[in-house]
Amino acid sequence: MKKIAVLTSGGDAPGMNAALRAVVRSGLHYGMETYGVRDGFKGLVEDDIFLMTRTHVTRIINRGGTILGSARYPEFKNKATQEKAAENLKRRDIEGIVIIGGDGSFRGALALSEQGIMTMGLPATIDNDIAATDYSIGFFTALDTAVSSIDKLRDTSFSHQRCSVVEVMGRYCGDLALYAGIAVGSEFIITPETGFDKALTIKEVKASFDRKKRHAIVVLTEKMTDVFTLAKDIEEATGHETRATVLGHVQRGGTPQAFDRVLATEMAERAVELLKNRENNQIVGLEGKEIVHREMASALAMKKHMPSKRYGLVGQLRN
Repeated sequence: MKKIAVLTSGGDAPGMNAALRAVVRSGLHYGMETYGVRDGFKGLVEDDIFLMTRTHVTRIINRGGTILGSARYPEFKNKATQEKAAENLKRRDIEGIVIIGGDGSFRGALALSEQGIMTMGLPATIDNDIAATDYSIGFFTALDTAVSSIDKLRDTSFSHQRCSVVEVMGRYCGDLALYAGIAVGSEFIITPETGFDKALTIKEVKASFDRKKRHAIVVLTEKMTDVFTLAKDIEEATGHETRATVLGHVQRGGTPQAFDRVLATEMAERAVELLKNRENNQIVGLEGKEIVHREMASALAMKKHMPSKRYGLVGQLRN
């Protein structure tokens, strides 16, 4: 294989640039030309593709976001659109592509493989919702951002005897809320896996204040409930001022921490090595301390599992 491409797709995650850097440098190591695709699958269809050199990836390992840009591109579900994207690669004799993103990006990768392009997937999402890897690129940096923000909220909540209701990202996976909640010593953690009982939550927060605690922190995954309504209901039931904070996209940005840089580099190196060996349709991941790879379709069918003992901590924190 002499030519490969790389793109970043879906929501950006800290560490994507580290992965891009490693793809380009690993390609050079194996004597391959590496082509960058701007703005994800959109750029692939619009033929926004260029040859990347070592200079393009100099001094980017510590940068957040993605220098290639990213986009959500639902139009890629169309077969004719997929064929056009593949044709743009084939015209340049590009045989393989590394796709850095989440599950939606990998479904696009599967579609490309059906058009004769060899594909590799690198899990990069702050949600950590890819079951084929213990941790995805960007998760721990986003976690650090969430923890830092909640620590600051705790200071003012303690000073004013408030309750803080904090919404973190995660979509349908509660890892970010769970890890952040444990790290900040939150009394209450609400995730898709734990479920949400509004009456019970309010009861427990009230009981916490009745035990003469000066403050309370509720951490929950986005989409579980309207946090502003929940904060209002808690304040009415407890008599303690309650503020809702949505951390939002601030969790996506920032300098990637060391773990995400190393993980991105090791995953990317493995992906390029697999393409060199003409492997196809693989998702690269972390299992324990080992970098592994799995067939893409079966990896996407895997269910995310969190050990019950860890979720058992939620009940302990609430009591």
